[in-house]
Amino acid sequence: MSLFRPRHVSMATLRNSFDRRSMVIGGVQAGIGILLASRLGYLSIAQNEKYKLESESNRVNLSLIPPRRGWILDRRGSPLASNRADFRVDVIPDRMTNEGQTIGELARLLRMQPVDVQDLRDKLEKSHGFAPVEVMSGLDWERFAAVSVRLPDLPGVVTQRGFSRFYPTGPSVGHLVGYVGAASAEEYEKERDPLLVTPGYKVGKDGLEKIFEKDLRGYPGARRVEVTAGGRVVRDLETREDVPGKPIKLTIDGPLQDYAARRIGLESGAVVAMDCHTGEVLAMASMPSYDPNSFSDGIGRIEWKMLADDDHVPLRNKVLRGLYPPGSTVKPMVALSFLEAGLHPEESVFCGGGLRVGNRVFHCWNRRGHGQVNMAKGIYQSCDVYFYHFAQRIGMDPIAAMARRLGLGQEFKLPVVGQSYGTVPDPAWKKRKYGKDWAIYDTVNATIGQGYFLVNPLQQAVMASRLASGLNLVPSMLFTDKAKPAPTLGIPQEHLDIIHKAMSDVVNGPGTAHRAALPMKDILLAGKTGTAQVVGLNVGNGKGGLWKHRDHGHFICFAPADKPRYAVAVVVEHGGGSGAAYPIARDVMTYLFDPNKAVEVLHGYEKEWGGTAQQRLDAKYRAYSQAYGGGAPAPPSEEKVEAADQPPATNQPIVSGPQTPPPEPVALPSTPVTAEPSAPAITLSPPGGNPQ
Repeated sequence: MSLFRPRHVSMATLRNSFDRRSMVIGGVQAGIGILLASRLGYLSIAQNEKYKLESESNRVNLSLIPPRRGWILDRRGSPLASNRADFRVDVIPDRMTNEGQTIGELARLLRMQPVDVQDLRDKLEKSHGFAPVEVMSGLDWERFAAVSVRLPDLPGVVTQRGFSRFYPTGPSVGHLVGYVGAASAEEYEKERDPLLVTPGYKVGKDGLEKIFEKDLRGYPGARRVEVTAGGRVVRDLETREDVPGKPIKLTIDGPLQDYAARRIGLESGAVVAMDCHTGEVLAMASMPSYDPNSFSDGIGRIEWKMLADDDHVPLRNKVLRGLYPPGSTVKPMVALSFLEAGLHPEESVFCGGGLRVGNRVFHCWNRRGHGQVNMAKGIYQSCDVYFYHFAQRIGMDPIAAMARRLGLGQEFKLPVVGQSYGTVPDPAWKKRKYGKDWAIYDTVNATIGQGYFLVNPLQQAVMASRLASGLNLVPSMLFTDKAKPAPTLGIPQEHLDIIHKAMSDVVNGPGTAHRAALPMKDILLAGKTGTAQVVGLNVGNGKGGLWKHRDHGHFICFAPADKPRYAVAVVVEHGGGSGAAYPIARDVMTYLFDPNKAVEVLHGYEKEWGGTAQQRLDAKYRAYSQAYGGGAPAPPSEEKVEAADQPPATNQPIVSGPQTPPPEPVALPSTPVTAEPSAPAITLSPPGGNPQ
C-alpha cells in the first residue's frame, strides 16, 4: 500500500510550480511578441517601398499612350501617310467573361452590320488572349460615349481616344506606302515590348510602313489616373506625352503618284516616272491596289472576297514584283549595243516580212515588210528583221552587257520589301540554268524582247532614264537636298543622239505611236512601243478573247526629246498591246508639264469608268457586302495575304524556236498629231489594243 501513497503538496510546492509555469508562458508570450514586433518592423521598414508601391498601384492605374507614327511625306512635304484623331473600341480576349454577350452588346451599341460582327468573331478566333482586337474605329461621339458609360458591365472592352493611321489618297499609295496593323504574336515574341500589345497600337505590315517601322514608331507616353476598387476613373494624376515618330520624306511627287494610279483606270498595270537629272523616283504606281485605310483594321471577309475574285491580282506590286517580256522596248538598247560594236547607223537590210535563219523563218510583225531599213527606221518602225539580221553579226554578249549597263536585270537598293529582277539572257546564263548551249534563235528572240527576257517596270524606267541622259542613274526614293551627280555611262553623245532622234520619230515622225504625242506644241515626247506575247498564236491572237491570253502592252519614253528631264515607263498587263500603254504614258507626261490639262482629261475618263479608284473600290465593297454579307469566306492568315504579293512560281520555258513577234501599231502617213489647248483631243483606246 505504501507504493501508492499520495504525494504531499505544500504551499511552497504550489508556489514554486506556479512560478515555473508563469515563467514558461511568459517566455513564450515574450517570444511571440518579439516575433510579431520583428515582423512588423520588417514589413514597415524593410518592405516599406514594396507595399507602398502595391498600395499605390491599387489606387493608381498606369497605362501606355501609343505614340503617333511619323508621317510619310512626298517631296513637297505633303502627307502620303498621316494620323487623324480617332475614337475607337477594342476588346482584350483574356479579360472577357462572356464573349457572346459582350459581342452582342457591342453590336447593338455600335450598330454593327452582320458582316462586321462576323469579322470580329474571325479576329477573336485567330487572336492571342493578351493582344487587343479592334472592334471598330472612326466612331462618332455618340457611339463612343454609349460604350464608354457601360464599361463596368463590359469586362475586356477598352475605349480609346487617340490617333489612327490615315492615307489621304487611299489605293493610289497602297503598294508604295503599305499599311499598318495589330502586332502578331510572332512580332511580340521577338521584341517583348509591352507597347505592341497596347490597345490601339499598330505596326507596319508592308511597304515603307514596314521598312521604316523603327523610325516611324516613336516613343510611348504614359497616363496615371486614380481609380476606385471597381476600376472607375476618379481623376487624372499625371500624363507624359508621347514622342511622335520621325517623318520620312520621299522623292515621290504625291499629286503625280495619285494621277498615275488613277490614270491606269480599269487596266491592270504599272507606271514609273523618274527624274532624268537625279534618278529620283517621282511616281511608282501599281494598280489595281487595295485601300490601306481599310487594311489597317484587318482584312475582313468582304475585302478578302473582293481580292480573291479579282484576276488582276490587286495584292501584287507590279512595279517590283511583275515580270514581263519587254517586247520591242529593248530595241533602242539593242541599237545602242550595235553602235558600240561598230555598226554604222546607215547600214541597212531589206525587210520583206521575214528573215530565214538556218532552216527557220523569223517573221517581222509587219508581214508585208518594211522595205529597206536602216537603224533609225528599224527603231521608229520597230522592224524586227533589221534586229534579226544584225544581231547575228554582233552576237548576244554585247547586247546583254548593254542591257545590264542600262539597268535591266538589276536589283536596286531601295527601301522596299522585295524585288523580282528578272532575266537578261546570254550564253553563260543558259548554260548555268539549263545546261544547254546558246542557239542563234535565242539571240534573235532576245533582240525583240521575247524568249527568255524578263524585266520589271522599274527596270524599264531606269533604262529609259539612262537612254535619255547617258548617265548611270540609280533610282532613289529618299529625298535629299544634296544629291550626288550621277557618273556618265561612257556612251558617246553621237550614239545617244541617233537613238534620241529615232525615238522622237516613233511619236512625232513616221513611227508607230503618233497618238502618244503630247498636247503641247513646244514639247516633244520620245518613246518606244512594245508588245509582248503571253500565249502562242495557236491559243489566241493576243488582241481579244480571254483577258489572260491578251498581249502585254509596254511603252517607255522621255521628254523633252531634245533635253530630257523626265522618263516614264508603263506596262499594261493583257492590254492587247502597246496601244493600251502609250496613252497612259502620254497623259502622265502631260501632267508633269501641264497638270490642269492632264486632270481635265482624267476627269473625262473617270466619268466613263464609274468614278475615281477609291469610289470604284467603295462601290465594289457595297455590292459585295450586299451580295455575300457574313457568308463571304473568312480571310486567310497574315502570311498567306503577304504571299499574294509574290510573283507566280512558274519556270521559264525552254525556248526551242522562233517566236512570232506581236504586231505593232501601223504607222499613219499623216503629220504629227497635237491636241489643241482648248479641248482634250484624247479618246479612250478601243478594247483589244493597237489599230491595224
